Amino acid sequence: MEDLGRIHQLIVHVMGHDLTFNLEVVVMTWIAITALLCFGFLAARKKSIIPGPVQVVGELFVNFLYGLTEDALGEEMSKKYAPMICALFMFLLLCNWMGIIPHLEEPTKDLNTPLSYGLMGFVLAHHAGIKAKGLKRYLKDYCEPMFIMAPLNIIGELAKVISISFRLFGNIMGGAIIILVVSYLTFNIITPPFLNAFFGAFVGTIQAFVFTMLTLVYIAVQVN
Repeated sequence: MEDLGRIHQLIVHVMGHDLTFNLEVVVMTWIAITALLCFGFLAARKKSIIPGPVQVVGELFVNFLYGLTEDALGEEMSKKYAPMICALFMFLLLCNWMGIIPHLEEPTKDLNTPLSYGLMGFVLAHHAGIKAKGLKRYLKDYCEPMFIMAPLNIIGELAKVISISFRLFGNIMGGAIIILVVSYLTFNIITPPFLNAFFGAFVGTIQAFVFTMLTLVYIAVQVN
């Protein structure tokens, strides 16, 4: 239980300021990135009409997510945003699944990871909105249905970042705490492995999908 609040940090001194890095999150994130790069390489290395198992999995991900993106944004815009949606879902999915593997931890268990992707989605959505509508119409939408609603509309947009980030963080961190507590209560017998598989595979998949779809919806709302 004493490991619950322990964080392995790297502190770098730069121009009189201390930059603090969570080493565990950094390492786990790079493991996820490396695994995805290897998966992409293997899936695209020998493409054929009769695909191998890795190519089949890759095509399933791409076709499914491209279809969802096209339904939300249309055929033209989906060509631009579908690769990002695919990459976001696969990265979050793998990050959430990493807790199933012994000695590995979920990068999404640290708020910095979901918050950074929430901010990324926020910036992409509003950038797409400005390009699609023009700056004048984009700013005018914040004054609907009347000018005095502008502050509330702005707060509502900012709240989306907090909502989407804390939803993912809370579910993954909550699952990790439950597994840790039950492990100590049952001495790591029977129950914890099932809980670990449940939170990692089932809840992790759902939360990765929800986060990705909300990001897609935010972009669609801005451009439509």
